[in-house]
Amino acid sequence: MGNSSLAAALPDADSLDRQIGAGLRRLRQAQGWSLDELATRSGVSRATLSRLENAEVSATTAVLCKLAGVFGLTASRLLYNLEEEAQPLLRRSEQPLWQEPGSGYLRRAVSPPAAGFKAEVIEAEIPAHTRLAYDGPHRPGLEHHLIMLEGALTMTVEGVRHDLRAGDCLRFVLYGTNVFETPPMTGARYLLVMV
Repeated sequence: MGNSSLAAALPDADSLDRQIGAGLRRLRQAQGWSLDELATRSGVSRATLSRLENAEVSATTAVLCKLAGVFGLTASRLLYNLEEEAQPLLRRSEQPLWQEPGSGYLRRAVSPPAAGFKAEVIEAEIPAHTRLAYDGPHRPGLEHHLIMLEGALTMTVEGVRHDLRAGDCLRFVLYGTNVFETPPMTGARYLLVMV
């Protein structure tokens, strides 16, 4: 969206895919699960899990959310390595950035998850004419504060529709379905605070 686009700072996709794959493998092995068992628990096919762990494909948001739920993590905690000791200052250039393949959805971990901190802050950008739908949260009961920075967004939370514009704030605790939709002519850029 204009010169505020997050896309200019995207990391090397192959490197990020390898990082995500290695993290998934560590989490699965720490639980003592086979690929088949993780597939059964998550609803993600064994073939897809194997390809993710081997960095042969990029993860979608929907798959990351399913896997995060199985491990009892937020998607951010699944995406990014947790630091045992969080640094107090995180420069913009150090904030992890991820792009979903296909949709163009961009996500910057402004204040990524860290040991000892409950809240995390995400800056997100959704292109125009995009619909992202999720069956349910990866961690039910998280408090969310979505602050619109630019553009327009229709957010449907558990069947209730909210039309948002720059400056609006939507507060909700998520237990069920949610849908993000941008109109044909404009995308949306927002901050999401989760506690």
